[in-house]
Amino acid sequence: MHNISEQDKANILVQALPYIQKYAGKTIVVKYGGNAMISEDLKDAVMSDIVLLQLIGINVVLVHGGGPEISGMLKKIGKESRFINGLRVTDEETIDVVQMVLAGKVNKSLVQLLEQHSGKAIGLCGLDGRMIMAEKKASGIDLGYVGEITEINTEVIVNATQNGYVPIISTVAGGYNGDVYNINADLAAARIASELKAAKLILMTDIRGLLRNKDDDSTLIPVVNVSEVPSLKREGIISGGMIPKIECCVEAVRRGVRRAHIIDGRIPHSILIEMFSDEGIGTMFY
Repeated sequence: MHNISEQDKANILVQALPYIQKYAGKTIVVKYGGNAMISEDLKDAVMSDIVLLQLIGINVVLVHGGGPEISGMLKKIGKESRFINGLRVTDEETIDVVQMVLAGKVNKSLVQLLEQHSGKAIGLCGLDGRMIMAEKKASGIDLGYVGEITEINTEVIVNATQNGYVPIISTVAGGYNGDVYNINADLAAARIASELKAAKLILMTDIRGLLRNKDDDSTLIPVVNVSEVPSLKREGIISGGMIPKIECCVEAVRRGVRRAHIIDGRIPHSILIEMFSDEGIGTMFY
């Protein structure tokens, strides 16, 4: 906002007004990860965005991952991280570390950070109030304690938002026999958003959005109807690591979330730009 005129500032606020009216009282789910969770400046920007959304009456639910922190802690105890098809192989020792790092250190440090920005936050994980129940993921390869979500109980989340707290959720899930499972945070965010009938799901990533040509940021596809996704896959426009993220968006929209977005968390205040401007940012699925 360095050298923009007073008039421009007013125009920005005027443009935001209909969106503020539209989303006040609604719920949005933000999946937080990538660079926005590592860089101190970006972390501050995300937290101040959430506080602003909360102040204008939007219920924000923050779901986070923490892959780098888990890998870092495993390294400290002399254990190597193994991935198969992008999923962490999670043996008994690893799931203990996942629970400790995600539901402990990462989760509580995000709670503290939001509170330092004058937000009201409460840290939860999928074990609280049987929020995320899971069973072992059935796949050809044994990934250990990697879970498939079987049910989501939103009572704890709703209690938190109704009392003015931002629930900050780590995606460790409970099994029916007392086991603990590691759940992909994108998948969990999509399921939580659909169970809450959220107005928006926002996945923060380290890419601009869906690009027609993956090496050219100017080929961003701003809007995608979920029915177009299969043909975009066939054309190879949706490929690699984008596939699971976009499948999360499609799944959320099919299950009743109005809009799902993949946005670039490397851009400061990308959440506000997405929420309150006509252009938005990243790729929207509807």
